[in-house]
Amino acid sequence: MPEVTLVMLVLVIAASLLFDYINGFHDTANAIATCVSTRALSIRSAIIMAAGLNFAGAMISTKVAATIGKGIVDASNITQMVVLAGVTGAIIWDLITWYYGLPSSSSHAIIGGIMGSVIAHAGMSALHWAGLKTIVLALLVSPVLGTLLGFIFMVLMMWSFRNRSPYGLNKSFRKLQVVSAAFMAFSHGTADAQKSMGVITMALVSYGSLSTFAVPTWVKIACAVAMAFGTAAGGWRIIKTVGRDFVKLQPVHGFCVETASAGVILGASAMGMPTSTTHVITSSILGVGLSKRMSAVNWGIASRILVAWVLTIPASAAVAFVTYMVLTPFLGK
Repeated sequence: MPEVTLVMLVLVIAASLLFDYINGFHDTANAIATCVSTRALSIRSAIIMAAGLNFAGAMISTKVAATIGKGIVDASNITQMVVLAGVTGAIIWDLITWYYGLPSSSSHAIIGGIMGSVIAHAGMSALHWAGLKTIVLALLVSPVLGTLLGFIFMVLMMWSFRNRSPYGLNKSFRKLQVVSAAFMAFSHGTADAQKSMGVITMALVSYGSLSTFAVPTWVKIACAVAMAFGTAAGGWRIIKTVGRDFVKLQPVHGFCVETASAGVILGASAMGMPTSTTHVITSSILGVGLSKRMSAVNWGIASRILVAWVLTIPASAAVAFVTYMVLTPFLGK
């Protein structure tokens, strides 16, 4: 049945690129919410800048792609249906959280989706528990680092410029924040586009087009373009939640948030560790808010974000599990 297998491969690639596109507009807020909310950039200018730098960041490395492609499950248990159902679970969850304006993690969604479809295909024993432990550890530690760095950067700024008037300080940092937002957009590309690169390469290995896991150039370009177009489409619902409702930010706060976040994400990407850009940027905002006072944080929004974070892996896994069971009778395993 070579024709059916080829059709499945095409579906997997299309679904993965759609996931990248959705990831782009779902996670636009990660790079630009703070500079939009502080009026350092117009939303149009911020989205165009983020789209271009997301593309650039996506092209520089494939270490995170290799971690996603090889760290979750053994290659012998990967089929086109497993990948297709896994990506579908991630897409559905991303759309649900986007609709409600919740900044959930696309990284968690794709990991949960692949886990759910693999369990449906071959059971719990098919998972790479050692690889998953490393991935989950990175996803848990990075928000803690984001909170700490956001808090520390903000305290240092407050101490260093304690004799400056708030108006003059924010006027200066409005320009600097454009640089930090660009830094954040670039780091977002190094992390998030690589998830789909890993998934597509996984499918190509399963199909037999590749003998070893190595991301082809056309896959890197396709994923980078899909994410850039998704970013250009914007994601105002989540921008509003992260940049305006969670913590009220001034340009100096936005600079600290973006610089801290980008540092954590680029450091993790250089080591091949998949971080959630959503978790890192939101936790950095939390750290900056806490440096002002506890009441500066909208704890109602924080609780909604926390619920989305906790639910993402099991929810996307459950959707992927059901998708696999529904589609298998029609398309095979």
